[in-house]
Amino acid sequence: MTQKVAIVTGAARGIGLATADVMREMGWRVALVDRDTEELQKVAGERDNVLAVDADVSNPQDVGRMIRETLAWGGRLDALVNNAGVARFGPVEDTTFDTWREVMATNLDGVFLCTQAAIPALKETRGAVLNIASISGLRASTLRVAYGTSKAAVIQLTKQYAAELGEHGIRVNCVAPGPVRTKLAMAVHTQEIIDAYHDAIPLNRYGSERELAEVIAFLCSEKASYVTGQVVAVDGGFESTGVGLPALRR
Repeated sequence: MTQKVAIVTGAARGIGLATADVMREMGWRVALVDRDTEELQKVAGERDNVLAVDADVSNPQDVGRMIRETLAWGGRLDALVNNAGVARFGPVEDTTFDTWREVMATNLDGVFLCTQAAIPALKETRGAVLNIASISGLRASTLRVAYGTSKAAVIQLTKQYAAELGEHGIRVNCVAPGPVRTKLAMAVHTQEIIDAYHDAIPLNRYGSERELAEVIAFLCSEKASYVTGQVVAVDGGFESTGVGLPALRR
């Protein structure tokens, strides 16, 4: 089979689903991976050129099955988008070890496991890995001790993989989203926080899932064939403006 194949984790909604849609528009076939079985089956049933894989990226057995099912379906693997993640916010002193491990298991262990499992297939296609971090991994903020640390680790893991896999022609990059207008963000952001982001972001608005997806798809494509080991903040300029936002400190 010559049609390119991608795996996108956390693909039942949000940035993951938007990325899958953009890649499909570019002619890719996409394996949609998520542990929300009901939503995954729903969105997969509404799209062509997709495979639904019910899997938990923090489970090594699930990850191995994810790769096998994708290769059996698509015959190859050209890109892996490590998008699956969980967000748990709260003060340091209130963050339990169980919460810490929950965040690390998906956000960090999942990236490690999925990328490691995909390497043999990606060597054959000289493919690409794209990790989703966060501006919370580029600069510290309150209430994000587990989340921010996990995303900072993803950024370093991206560079480690890029350094080691480059000789096999595998490119590994990272996108660090800023505030994005997802259903999850809108559910947890108060109007005060929304207004504060508007004032602090040079572009004066949240990003859209589609805007993130366009950058992710570009970095997975041959148009980015000489780009590896990079962290691209897709954040409307927020990362460049420094610390602020008192509304986010509560």
